[in-house]
Amino acid sequence: MTRAGKLSLGCIADDYTGASDLANTLTRAGLRTVQTIGVPADDLALPEVDAVVVSLKSRSIEADLAVTRSRAAEAWLRGRGAKHILFKICSTFDSTDAGNIGPVMDALRADSRDAIVLVTPAFPETGRTVYQGNLFVGPVPLNESPLKDHPLNPMHDSNLVRVLARQSTTKVGLVDLATLSRGADAVRAKLAELTQGGIGAAIVDAVFDRDLETIGQVALDHRLSVGASGIGLGLARALVAASKANTADAMLATPVGGPAACLAGSCSQATLLQIANAEKVMPVLHLDPERVVAGKDETQRALAWARDRLRAGPILIASSSTPDQVAAVQSRHGRDAAGHAIEQAMADIADGLVQSGVHRLVVAGGETSGAVVDRLRIPGFLVGAEIAAGVPVLRAVGAGRGEMVLALKSGNFGGPEFFSDALALMP
Repeated sequence: MTRAGKLSLGCIADDYTGASDLANTLTRAGLRTVQTIGVPADDLALPEVDAVVVSLKSRSIEADLAVTRSRAAEAWLRGRGAKHILFKICSTFDSTDAGNIGPVMDALRADSRDAIVLVTPAFPETGRTVYQGNLFVGPVPLNESPLKDHPLNPMHDSNLVRVLARQSTTKVGLVDLATLSRGADAVRAKLAELTQGGIGAAIVDAVFDRDLETIGQVALDHRLSVGASGIGLGLARALVAASKANTADAMLATPVGGPAACLAGSCSQATLLQIANAEKVMPVLHLDPERVVAGKDETQRALAWARDRLRAGPILIASSSTPDQVAAVQSRHGRDAAGHAIEQAMADIADGLVQSGVHRLVVAGGETSGAVVDRLRIPGFLVGAEIAAGVPVLRAVGAGRGEMVLALKSGNFGGPEFFSDALALMP
């Protein structure tokens, strides 16, 4: 293991599962990729890679703190030769009118000295498209999708030009699909026109995979772009086509083996269905959210329950609840207090499971994944086989707890049998 040389691409992700999704996308496109947890130490040993995705937990924190952490990640990546930085956000653009997408974009744009930044959360492969500046989730606008009821960041406006303009000090414009369909030079001409009009950020339409390739090609003219894993795909394909990156080697590794456990903290409909299906094939414990908020007793109960069953096979512990149940707990204890208590309980459980010999761990939910990885103090991952679209197997790098493999899943990702599928691919 050696320190990485000059990077073809540096990425800053605003949550851990989104970082895994991006790292997986880059690997599939042909880039040798490592995902780090937080800004790495200068002496972290990494294999020779083309791309590094720095995972932050900055989506829902104070905007000033998100900016500080993002700038530190940018400095680390630039210091290793990254000429282009992608600020990776969620494909549903979930944020608030106060941030954090806009403030971080503004700060990184100032650091990069780019006149204009390309912005798109489109990823057609996962059903996220942008047309006339409006974000669609499958066939419906964002504000008509289940994201309108998200417990942390409900999205009530699908027009991303308006959404970003409310967060940013930068004037926001649009590169529409008609322009994009005419190719990279037409996009460049449109960006020049927008820049002359004082616009510093452009939402870019994208409906088909080929649109991402055009966006990636143009984005490499700049030092910064903002978007979901779709723009990462476009950047990777452009780099490979220009022979600025190597073809990704298979991340072969010896099996880890031993006990396996799953943790579910997401309250998405997809994760709730996945938990229900897991109950058919493994023991599942549902935490009582009131007892979690009240103290540590529920955590200790969960660990005792797990220790009695781990030798027999995989287990699953879930803090996931329906939206109505989440709302009830939040109304009694406050949204932030309840969310923090549940995240920390899941992190405590993960730590206890690893101390009990678990070295294969599947985690569902972005905030839950962030809390778990923070507690386990894992500095980075090699990106391996794909379990489901956007969810790879991750092998820990630089961890002090021995060999370990994980899967970190955003709530809406994966098929109905995700937990079983993940365990089958984790050696």
